[in-house]
Amino acid sequence: MAPRPSPGSVPHPDRRTTPRREQDRLFARRERELEAARRISQALSQHVQLDELVETALHTALEVLDAENGSLLLADPDTDQLVFQHSTGEKPVPKGSAFPWHEGFAGAVFKSGEPTVVKDARQDKRHYGKIDELIGSTTRDMIVFPLKQWEGEPIGVIEVMNKRHGTLDDEDVALLTIISALTAAAIEQARLFENAKLAEVARLMGNISHDVKNLLMPIVCGAGLLQNEINELLGRLPDIELARAQESRKMCNEVIEMLIDDARRISDRVKEIADCVKGLSSPPEFAPCLVADVVESVFKTLSLLAQEKGISLSTKGLDALPPIQADERRLYNAFYNLVNNAIPEVAAGGAITVYGREEPAAGVILVSVADTGRGMPPEVRERLFTSRAVSSKPGGTGLGTKIVKDVVHAHGGQISVESEVGVGTTVHIRLLLQPPTPSHSFVR
Repeated sequence: MAPRPSPGSVPHPDRRTTPRREQDRLFARRERELEAARRISQALSQHVQLDELVETALHTALEVLDAENGSLLLADPDTDQLVFQHSTGEKPVPKGSAFPWHEGFAGAVFKSGEPTVVKDARQDKRHYGKIDELIGSTTRDMIVFPLKQWEGEPIGVIEVMNKRHGTLDDEDVALLTIISALTAAAIEQARLFENAKLAEVARLMGNISHDVKNLLMPIVCGAGLLQNEINELLGRLPDIELARAQESRKMCNEVIEMLIDDARRISDRVKEIADCVKGLSSPPEFAPCLVADVVESVFKTLSLLAQEKGISLSTKGLDALPPIQADERRLYNAFYNLVNNAIPEVAAGGAITVYGREEPAAGVILVSVADTGRGMPPEVRERLFTSRAVSSKPGGTGLGTKIVKDVVHAHGGQISVESEVGVGTTVHIRLLLQPPTPSHSFVR
């Protein structure tokens, strides 16, 4: 039997120093975690804009974890995709790029809500190799962490890749736990702030809509008085001038009718934009509707603008379309936006054509708005009718495409776009012949 150490004797060095070393390691770990919390809290408190917040959060995570590059992606429920909000590296993934939220490490983590530590990405089948092609770098090790509040569903993921010294491990996961939780909370706060601003804008738009309606009333009344005056004057002309008078009367009546219609549509458009901003709208009012008549009204309103630019407006096959159950006012807004947005993109001598055909077996009609304009690159085309759409025009809001998308969805339809740079763009809209079921109600 081994002798027992006598009282007061010094224990074996390993037995004494091992707990101390473990305590020191835990203390150092807590220090890193506290420092990470301090840094991310300080960084995020300086920003309320979502883009700035996301960029700051990602760069702070990379600094704290001593990693080379990373990405932060947010979920887009409209398309079931993860969307790059910010990316680092020599060739950052362009903002707005997206992929299905069930693919790759990011998709797996987003769906499970559990973080993943990858020691060697090249040997893991879940690695989405296209990302390496996009960023021009090889992923060695990485951590993919869900962005969510303590007891919430994931709203996205944060990826940290290629630790500069050593390999990403569980201690780094602990640090990223703190960073991701604070980042998710800040993102939700930024979104609430944006919603509050939109609510205020919607309130102001309601006031503007009332003012516009009041301002347009004298125009409508004045146009009616002018029409009566012209008809009375032309009626007094001698018979020799009657033929010419009839032509003048017809032209004046058409212009006045256009003024009255446009005044009414301006009022409707302001209300539609207000509804779009606040994310709510009254239910569609379905009634028999001819798409050919709607498009003709749009062309009549925009004909002068198209003529000034030397652009031809035409239709093909619309007269053969059967009546559909639709909200004519909303359909007008959708086609007006499509044609109006296309005009600036088409050079003089170009054309905008609206095609139509029926698909009886599917119970739908297909209406396509095609232009011979500049076209758009893939990254713009892919997000055109999604919540990620951003206007490329100076002073643009992107509301036009949102209105189009919402109108189509309110009718239970589908919208898609084809475009090629230097060739042109075609927007395809599929509309039901009969009113959509309640499941297709106008909800955003």
